[in-house]
Amino acid sequence: MKSRILIFLLVICLHGFGQQLPDPRTDGFIEQKIETIAENASEDIDFTTVFEALNYYKGNPLELNTATTEDLQQLFIVSDFQIASLITYRQKYGKLLSIYELQAVPGFDLPTIYQLLPFVKVSRDLNRLNISLRDIFKYATQEAVFRTAQVIQEQKGFSEADSATLADNPNVRFMGSPQRLFARYRFKYGTFVSAGFTAEKDAGEEFFKGSQRQGFDFYSAHFALRNIGRLKALTIGDFQAQFGQGLALWTGFGFGKTADAMNVKRSGLGLKPYTSINENLFLRGVGATWALGAFEITAFGSMKKVNTNASSIDSVSQDIQAFSNFNLSGFHRTPNELLDKGNINEQVVGGHLAWKKRNLNLGITFADFKYSAALTRSDAPYNAFEFNGINNQNIGFDFNWVYRNLNLFGEVARSKNGGVSATAGLIASLDPKLSFSLLHRRFGRDYQAVYTAAIAEGSRAINEYGTYMGVNIRPSKSVSISGYYDYWTYPWLRFLVDAPSNGYDALAQINYTPSRSMDMYFRYRERIRARNTTSDFDELIDFPLEQLQQNFRYDIIYKISPSFKLRNRVEYVRFNTIENNVEQGYAVMQDIIYKPMMKPISFSFRYALFRTDGFNPRIYAYENDMLYSFSIPAYFNKGSRTYLNVEYSLNRSIDLWFRYAQFFYTDLDQTGSGLTEVQGPLRSDFRIQLRVKF
Repeated sequence: MKSRILIFLLVICLHGFGQQLPDPRTDGFIEQKIETIAENASEDIDFTTVFEALNYYKGNPLELNTATTEDLQQLFIVSDFQIASLITYRQKYGKLLSIYELQAVPGFDLPTIYQLLPFVKVSRDLNRLNISLRDIFKYATQEAVFRTAQVIQEQKGFSEADSATLADNPNVRFMGSPQRLFARYRFKYGTFVSAGFTAEKDAGEEFFKGSQRQGFDFYSAHFALRNIGRLKALTIGDFQAQFGQGLALWTGFGFGKTADAMNVKRSGLGLKPYTSINENLFLRGVGATWALGAFEITAFGSMKKVNTNASSIDSVSQDIQAFSNFNLSGFHRTPNELLDKGNINEQVVGGHLAWKKRNLNLGITFADFKYSAALTRSDAPYNAFEFNGINNQNIGFDFNWVYRNLNLFGEVARSKNGGVSATAGLIASLDPKLSFSLLHRRFGRDYQAVYTAAIAEGSRAINEYGTYMGVNIRPSKSVSISGYYDYWTYPWLRFLVDAPSNGYDALAQINYTPSRSMDMYFRYRERIRARNTTSDFDELIDFPLEQLQQNFRYDIIYKISPSFKLRNRVEYVRFNTIENNVEQGYAVMQDIIYKPMMKPISFSFRYALFRTDGFNPRIYAYENDMLYSFSIPAYFNKGSRTYLNVEYSLNRSIDLWFRYAQFFYTDLDQTGSGLTEVQGPLRSDFRIQLRVKF
């Protein structure tokens, strides 16, 4: 024990934790992490799972002396190298005496430790607390969140229509009110117990009347236990199942390629409760994971209704006999949209067998899918190898091995029809200042799967061969350089690409942090993808041509004071169309962020100017939003973007948020399309949210 204390004191003296580094509590780390993950997003994706974990641990720090591999992976901060190193250190030297002892753990540097500080702790009591029912109810955290949002201008779908018009076509107007409503309750005791429900109504959907007499359009609820003796996980209600590298089965959130070139590996967390509002990417039923020595056995069963576009209906019973595709929008605002709601039953039964021994994990995943009607896709050539029918099965074998500074991982999966997909990669920490990543994937054109989330160019683990190479260099404390090159080939046709094709995606980024009050980066990204064009010789013949897109971005954050921060961004996009025309676009943004530590009010503000030659050179920008709400709008055409977020804490238990955002276009007389069309150049919306903590 004396040697441990001497090592600990020596670490403090040599490395000097007293050096002036930025306070992580004022750095908006959670928002920055979400934005990094969202860089490749081209739509409003729900990041609730990531945000919820980080936000929870910020208020209820994770105990490092008892944290499991799965617990640490949920932070999205430390790599598998660092996790394995920490666990080995605990096994060799015993539990940590202080959080500052992380400096003595191989692989942990000061930037990583400072990112961890708001989310972890080391308790003085080195013995793990016994879990009792009394403690669960005494020390659990509870919160309820209520939110409403609305587009201020009148949308076409909410305008008045006479009875004759509605009788002739009831789908010309939305049936419900223009408010979007959200409600959420969560009961949580550490990482051991979780229970809660989520409810949502989209704008245009009815509420406690007509087609929605039960109130909200979407409900989700769960009860979950974790790490209770040999019971590693128990989920009842809505849950996620994430295994391997996302080839055989992965529901819920899965990040894509980001500026973090080492972020090329999936970390399947097995079964976990579902708390998002996406109406598709979850399972509904029961699942459990049981530990037997080095083995972990998972079994689950799910039965839920899914939204589909029916293609054949029995004339007598009105039962759906066949459907052409899944409807993933989640909107049920018109009679036609209501016809797609929950019209098919989906049954999923499966499991996962894992063998875990220190730094080596091996696993087998099995999932069986059955539908109450047959999926019959269109006979378009690109659908030639897609899944059709009522039943499909997937089986996958995955591995993960950490040896010193090398991490090897991968998965191979097979579908019922014999199609095979595989991915394998490595991450190597060659030096504290140099890391390298490599990922190779070979997804068969005939591989068939419903829930996948492999890291690739496409959104599914089918019809793609590719190789990804990434590097991260830290030449000095203030400079870091990262980048990747990803080349892929599509061996078969795709939607709007009527021939086999290929392309690449390359990114380079330089980060410079000259002082604790300033951080900046420059990024260049280049992508080539194929898309159909009509031949001049025969308008009936389409063939793909390459499209080149180039993005240039400069971003700088500088602190005026510990509570006051400014941020500027300039982004330029150059897009070569299939007709070889050049379209350009730019956006200039100014952010003002005020987050005092000891005051009840904080706010963030943005004013942006943008101009593009159309939709192709659009620019996506992550925006700060209220808790559990996310915005990644597309900037295109010509105009300005403004938003203001205000958060006010009435007391320790009650928080209020208000958000106003608007687009003002100088070259448009209307915005939106279809029933969401708004007349005039202005499109604005507001959101109000209340959180009550118990």
